Amino acid sequence: MSVMAGGPTGAEQAGRLPSQRVQDAQSNGTALPAQVLLDSPLPAPGHRDPAQPDHVLVDPVQPEGMRPDGAPADAGAPPTAATFAGSRLDGVTAGHAAIDEEAIDGGAVGCDLDPVAAGEASFGGESAAGAESFEEVLAAREREALEQRYREAAEAGDAGAASLLGALLLRRGDLEAAEPYLRRAAAAGLRAGANNLGVLLHQRGHRDEAGTWWREAAVAGSAPAAHALGLHLRDRGDEPAAEYWLLQAAEQGHTGGAYALGDLLEHRRDTARAERWFRTAAEVGHREAAYRLGRLREGARDSAGAEPWYRQAAARSHTAASLRLGHLLEARGEREEAARWYRQAAQAGEARAACALGFLLRDQGDAVGAADWWREAAEAGDGTAANALGALHDEWGETEMAQQWYRSALDAGDHNGAFNLGLMAAARGQEAMAEQWYRRAAYAGHREASNALAVMLLQRGDTPGAEPWFCKAAEAGSVDAAYNLGILHAERGELHSAQEWYARAAAEGHADAALQLGVAKERRGDLAAAAARYRQAAEGGSVEGAFRLAVLLERYEDETGGRGEDPERWYRKAAEAGHGRAQVRIGVRAAERGETEEAERWYRAAAEGGSRSGAFNLGLLLAREGGESEALRWYTVAAEAGHGRAALRLALVAARRGELREARVWCVRAAELGPVSVTERAERLLEALSAELSA
Repeated sequence: MSVMAGGPTGAEQAGRLPSQRVQDAQSNGTALPAQVLLDSPLPAPGHRDPAQPDHVLVDPVQPEGMRPDGAPADAGAPPTAATFAGSRLDGVTAGHAAIDEEAIDGGAVGCDLDPVAAGEASFGGESAAGAESFEEVLAAREREALEQRYREAAEAGDAGAASLLGALLLRRGDLEAAEPYLRRAAAAGLRAGANNLGVLLHQRGHRDEAGTWWREAAVAGSAPAAHALGLHLRDRGDEPAAEYWLLQAAEQGHTGGAYALGDLLEHRRDTARAERWFRTAAEVGHREAAYRLGRLREGARDSAGAEPWYRQAAARSHTAASLRLGHLLEARGEREEAARWYRQAAQAGEARAACALGFLLRDQGDAVGAADWWREAAEAGDGTAANALGALHDEWGETEMAQQWYRSALDAGDHNGAFNLGLMAAARGQEAMAEQWYRRAAYAGHREASNALAVMLLQRGDTPGAEPWFCKAAEAGSVDAAYNLGILHAERGELHSAQEWYARAAAEGHADAALQLGVAKERRGDLAAAAARYRQAAEGGSVEGAFRLAVLLERYEDETGGRGEDPERWYRKAAEAGHGRAQVRIGVRAAERGETEEAERWYRAAAEGGSRSGAFNLGLLLAREGGESEALRWYTVAAEAGHGRAALRLALVAARRGELREARVWCVRAAELGPVSVTERAERLLEALSAELSA
């Protein structure tokens, strides 16, 4: 047998083997008369029906806390390079080909069996089960007769019959009996025999010889052989040659070849061409190709383009596609349909879908339903679900059960379990145990555990021990750790390094880091930059940032005569969050507008929150409104909290009432508290009181 050089540079020409007598053809794989061409997939070890659920490689999910950040757990991803050795493609274990059954001349097969007429009545009142049994027996007899006709023709020297008999035996799994017939057919030049001999040899572990026969058949134009040869070469690391033969198969309309070519091209980062061939396979119903095409479109931020392909694959029970479709629908608020696809995938055994369904139910207030799905996922080894169950039981006060599920998460490889156990121990004051759990998670690369461990060490006074953990956490993406490093450097006077860490944290949305940057800008006189940072902090939820932004806007308002942004919005935002100085400023602005009730409301809120300025201003307002008794109470609150003007006001009221000794006490207090103007007035009043008392 002569074999031409393979691969793109070998210039092999597709054609017939010398003694091949009929064209290859593909059919749907059903049992047909011998005169009809068959080309159906081999149910070899590792085979899976494309209509059955796939088992595909997926992205690891590394959630933080109860739920993955933003995003429920990742649903699946295109295979990495590791996928290409021994992965499953097109329903056939890598390297396996489809049986290529050639037709033979009708005269080479003996007489036909007598067919059973369609709709023939069953014998004498037999049951439906009996009729079914009769049909099965008759079908078995027909198969036996057909095999015998093939065997007789093959023994008479008919290569085509040998090819068909070999394929039949191969399909049955009788490799030893099939091999001589397939070798006879291949030697006679039948490409179907050569292809199927390659399949048999591959199953027996003779991969090099299998490749030789696949090449022989592929050169003669067999698409299944080109597909198998491409996979064989790919697994040997010869990707250019693999691409060549997979392209030959794909261009002849071989669906598996188109998918495998797309898989190879995606591995080589040629996504445009990969998408083309995935689309080719998906358009004729290849569900894995549809899923992979959806992943490519989603990776290109084209969710709308991904959705129909996920739907196509999910409709054919592709669990990963159902999961991804659920994520897309949930993200756009279509929770009812998302739950339906999650449930479909979960019922097919996809633990991540059960976990995602649990989160969906929890968000809808069904904690019990969520727990059921989380338990199912956790028992299947999903660490995220185990963590969620732990948090739920902790919320319910079931500490032992929470610890059990956190440990299950850890056993499943999810180090959030160790981190959460550390949090539980810290909440109970068990610092030594908390530190052990934090260290276990931190050494495994858990960034928030690293940050928590660093905070614990810093609080203990072990700054040298804390800093490396802050750095490890920050480098791993912990925004809190970056902020904490900024504080650490600032306390050591290393302002440049502090600003760098603050900027890094602020870039990730850390409001307090943005606030610190704003304070630094304001100190340097760069008010525009300071205002921008304060705004970032305020929009991120920083109450102090909102207050400081309002102060700068009010200053600009005073300088420009009322032009610019109204600071009231930001004062009010801070005031409503309980910021005492913002409440006082809102009160002052209301009083200036003559809105006495509004002013009193905000002064009182500030005073009751511990603001001495709020207490003093409330006293002034009440005194003007005739409520001197209550005013004196608030003056006293303010003065005892260190407000100099309130102490001076109490001294004046006492002096006016003739309570000179009390007035003297408050004068001394006012002089001590200041500011300078208050001290000067208090001293003058004290002199007058001393003279009065001496008289």
